[in-house]
Amino acid sequence: MQKHFTIPPEISQVNKTLEAAGYEAYLVGGCVRDLYRGVKPKDWDVTTNAKPEEIIALFPKTFYENDYGTVGVVNEDIAEDDAERGSMRIVEVTPYRKESAYSNFRHPDEIAFSGSLTDDLQRRDFTMNAIAYNVSQGMIIDPYGGEEDIERHLIKTVGAPEDRFHEDALRILRAVRFGAELGFAIEKETMDAVVKFTHRLEHIAGERIRDEFIKIIMSDRPMEGIVLLNRTGVLKYIAPELEAGIGCEQNGDHIYEVWEHNLRALQHAKERGWPLHVRIAALLHDVGKPHTRKWSDEKKDWTFYGHDVVGGRMAAKILERLRFPKQFIHDVSTLVRYHLFFSDIEKITLSAVRRIVAHVGPELVWDLMNVRACDRIGMGRPKETPYRLRKYHSMIEEAMRAPVSVGMLKIDGAGIMSAANLKPGREIGWILHALFNEVLDNPEKNTADYLKQRAIALYTLPRRELEQLGEAGKEKKEAEEKGEVSAIRKKYGVK
Repeated sequence: MQKHFTIPPEISQVNKTLEAAGYEAYLVGGCVRDLYRGVKPKDWDVTTNAKPEEIIALFPKTFYENDYGTVGVVNEDIAEDDAERGSMRIVEVTPYRKESAYSNFRHPDEIAFSGSLTDDLQRRDFTMNAIAYNVSQGMIIDPYGGEEDIERHLIKTVGAPEDRFHEDALRILRAVRFGAELGFAIEKETMDAVVKFTHRLEHIAGERIRDEFIKIIMSDRPMEGIVLLNRTGVLKYIAPELEAGIGCEQNGDHIYEVWEHNLRALQHAKERGWPLHVRIAALLHDVGKPHTRKWSDEKKDWTFYGHDVVGGRMAAKILERLRFPKQFIHDVSTLVRYHLFFSDIEKITLSAVRRIVAHVGPELVWDLMNVRACDRIGMGRPKETPYRLRKYHSMIEEAMRAPVSVGMLKIDGAGIMSAANLKPGREIGWILHALFNEVLDNPEKNTADYLKQRAIALYTLPRRELEQLGEAGKEKKEAEEKGEVSAIRKKYGVK
């Protein structure tokens, strides 16, 4: 079968080099699948009948650090930070392989190189990933009907699904992940096997499960992905704590049960393009609710006191189980723990806001606001940032900025006393404010040398004149401070 795809010259050259040396060379796997879908591939994979040492001999710069025969061919003409061509800097070239029995549901007991493309395609997971493309001839090799399945938006195993999932149980999770990433459905026989063999995920390392889970969370359809994880029974091997939210009714402020509320919060984080830790915090922010739910006869409604604290601890345990890095666990659990810091905006003070910033850290405080926005949308509220949330944004920015004060000067009271040989007194404050007034008008004067000399000169002025200069500087400082605060509040449309 002939097919024409536009292949970047950097990729074509790898294939040409192999073929010029007498070897076969095909693009294979996800890059071919993406080409069919009209999507720019994130990675380029080449398969060949050349052995690793033969591949290495053909290219000037390579690396080979694995047990699977994959050689990384480095294109040094492309910079690592080249946003446009970065995916083509390293092309993975792997010999045709055939694999022996799998006794641990994870890895083949033995990997053997093969001279046959048929052997290589036969061992792949899904039909959409078992298509090979010869660049020079424009020839498609598709023995398992992958092209048709891509057109039908269908995820289907190569051969019997029981065999593929026995070989590597992670493929069960990959099927769900591809559904979330691509928007494809899982073919019925494949789906039946996913449900039947879910228990084999017990044999898979937490790190491998984590990596697939991350891809689901970062996909275009994370909400659909989590729903599918639950429907197939896979979620209990990732975060069974989430399933306790199914059917868990909330109080009158909510229109969704805890389960759907968490999922909608996650999906909103995706729609806003927020990073992984915010998305996972949005998903887990109310994970503690089912464990704290109590009926209040007084309120005639459900209460969830302390669910933020309980949820923070639960989030940490979930992420530890999945082998996330310590800093990541800290960040997510902190966001979950403090997602309820809000109180009456008429009563909250800047001091209280500063305490929140101190608890979560200035690096996380804006992420905390984003989690709160996800919480609101997950409740079915029409606005992400109502007045109350905008007011908090304003107060946080006010609390975090450096105030307009004499502390900005390159000299302090002790420096003035030393320079002019003075004793403590009201004159020191007047001098500081007089200097500050000058610096506000002429920032270039804010140097230690100038300010020392100017302080000495100011001290020689009559006391009344010095006091007037100091008071003028103080008034200007207060006006500048008020102006900055006013600008922040105007920015957020609050009073």
